[in-house]
Amino acid sequence: MDEKELMLSIRKIVDEAMEQLGKIQDGEGLEKWRIQYFGRKGTFASMTGRIPQMAVEIRPRAGALINDAKGQLTEAFEQKKTLLTQQGHKRTEHAVNFSLPGLRPETGTLHPVTLVSREIVRIFQGLGFGVHVGPEIETDFYNFEALNMPADHPARDMWDTFYLDPERKFLLRTHTSPVQIRIMEKISVPLRIIAIGKTFRRDDFDASHSPVFHQVEGLMVGHDITFSNLKAVLIFFLKELFGTRVKVRFLPSYFPFTEPSAEISISCVICDGRGCQTCGSTGWLEILGAGMVHPEVFRKSGIRQKNITGFAFGAGLERITMIKYGIDDIRQFYTGDIRFLKQFG
Repeated sequence: MDEKELMLSIRKIVDEAMEQLGKIQDGEGLEKWRIQYFGRKGTFASMTGRIPQMAVEIRPRAGALINDAKGQLTEAFEQKKTLLTQQGHKRTEHAVNFSLPGLRPETGTLHPVTLVSREIVRIFQGLGFGVHVGPEIETDFYNFEALNMPADHPARDMWDTFYLDPERKFLLRTHTSPVQIRIMEKISVPLRIIAIGKTFRRDDFDASHSPVFHQVEGLMVGHDITFSNLKAVLIFFLKELFGTRVKVRFLPSYFPFTEPSAEISISCVICDGRGCQTCGSTGWLEILGAGMVHPEVFRKSGIRQKNITGFAFGAGLERITMIKYGIDDIRQFYTGDIRFLKQFG
């Protein structure tokens, strides 16, 4: 499609939308119109998603044309909304029917992060994993030292921590990994558990970061557990969560509490691995980190039996949810906007 064809196509969409808008007589029709053109799967979302498939030289112009059209229709939408509101007030002032039932308040649904966390629990419980929780206020020992990060370890710089006292003995946990240590102290081997909960880091609140977010952590410990066991469990989990067509990639990585460590990615669920804006044209989306439990972590947890090995993994629930539902801004999760939440009912 060249620029002229694109302009004609957008002009046609705007003309059709304006014609439909002029015929709308009530708020319900106006909301359907908004979803048709501005919804998550609406006309403009579809057009924006096709930009990466266009010739490189017309992409900037395509984006500008689409934004101009969105701005024009948004202004028309607001004007129509104001007009319908004014007309509704006039009808109410002159013809109030007190026998009509009251209007039900709008209600949301389960939060998308809750939906995904419940699905994750279902998958791992089917594999025999128990579900555990731990305190959100942690000690330095459980959050860092027991995870092979003593006071002078450079890996502590990977986490920007909320400390609660001048001596830095207490803090808001930066990950759910401390639950693993607490469980290994209490439960005898073999064991397999997942832990889900809030975590806290001094991050800026932007489209991809939040100072409060959720993680899921997994741990399996037993006799002669290998990296093959880790791969089998995570591949099964990711295919259950994202569909059997998804591909899974393991790349070497570093975490102080696992050795060897791996970064796990899945083929992009937006473009099916062909390359798009969401995956940075790589065809892959990083989804979680994992590895074999470091011997020092076992020692700190009081496990000293021979031939005891295990694997651990961790992932951000918000990131999984954003990938699963095609959400491009993490801040949407925390606004409490019923219009957003109703999409997941």
